[in-house]
Amino acid sequence: MENYFQMTFDPQQVNAVTNLGLAHIGDGVYELLCRTYLCSRGDHTVRNLHKDTVALVNAPAQAKFAEKILVFLTQEEMDYFRRGKNAHTQSAPKAASRAEYAKATGLETLFGALYLLGRTDRLNELFHMMMEENNGI
Repeated sequence: MENYFQMTFDPQQVNAVTNLGLAHIGDGVYELLCRTYLCSRGDHTVRNLHKDTVALVNAPAQAKFAEKILVFLTQEEMDYFRRGKNAHTQSAPKAASRAEYAKATGLETLFGALYLLGRTDRLNELFHMMMEENNGI
C-alpha cells in the first residue's frame, strides 16, 4: 500500500510531473504546514485559525516568504522554484500582482518537489525560516 504521507519519488519521477502539477501538490503541503503551525501555537479560535491560515497562504504572503528563503536554496531547489515561477498560468488572483503570483507558484512548486522527493526535513527547515519573526499572526 502506498504511503501518501511519506512519498519517495526519485528525481526523474519528480521531473516528469508538470510544473503546475508540482505547484498543486505543493499548495496542499504548504497549507498543511501553515495549519499545523497555527494549531501548534494553541492560541487560536476556529474563526481565527481560518483567518490566519488565509493570511499565510495567499499569493502576496507566499511571495514574501519565498523572498526570505531564496538565498538559502540549493541549486536544485532553485531550479524547482524557477520552474514554478516561470510556469504559464492562466490568471492571477485579483489580490496579487503577476510577480507575486509567479513567486507564490514557484514556492509551491519547490514544496511539491521536496515533498515528493521525501525531503520533509528540508521542507520543515525552509518553513521554519519563513515563519521566523512572523509574530503578526
